[in-house]
Order: sequence, then structure tokens, then C-alpha cells
Amino acid sequence: MNFWELNLVFLGISAAALLVAVLARRVRGRHVLAIVLSTLILWALTAVFDNIMIASGLFDYGGHALSGVFIGLAPLEDFAYPLGAVLLLPALWLLLTPRTDPSPRS
Repeated sequence: MNFWELNLVFLGISAAALLVAVLARRVRGRHVLAIVLSTLILWALTAVFDNIMIASGLFDYGGHALSGVFIGLAPLEDFAYPLGAVLLLPALWLLLTPRTDPSPRS
């Protein structure tokens, strides 16, 4: 199994959870904005810190299961993990948090 196959499983589960939250009408516009901004920020952090960790020799991928596309020293596959987290964690939060009724009760 290569990293893209593993990423497809992880991203598929994450996207499915978010789809359930959308279909349950739990996702609002502000949630979408937060997901997009979080994705961009985490991708930037991944680009910086993956490159630092790889350059310092903390780990090496070996290359046999990589696509060969890199951003600096970081393989493109590494950018799927933050995306999966940004899709899955808010979806779980929205699905597991009880709904609040915005209208006051009389």
C-alpha cells in the first residue's frame, strides 16, 4: 500500500463524516469558512515544519511508497493528513454536540 492509498481511506472517512454533518444540517457558513481557513493555515504549517524536520534528519520516507511530488523536501502526501483532520474533527464536533435552540422558550 502506498501513501496515496492510505490517504484515500483516511480522506474518504473524513469526507463522509463531514457529508453526514452537512446532510444533518449541522454545518453553517461560518463552519465552512473556519474549515477553509484552518486548511490553509495547517497546510502552511505543514510545509514549514515538515521541511524542517526532514532537513534535520528526524525522519525519512524511503521513497518507495511516495508519488515523487514534493513541496520542498515534504512529499505531497503529507498534506492530506491536515486536510483529513480539518474535515473529520469539525464534523465529529458538530455531530456529537447537542443542538441548541436559538429561540427563547416561553
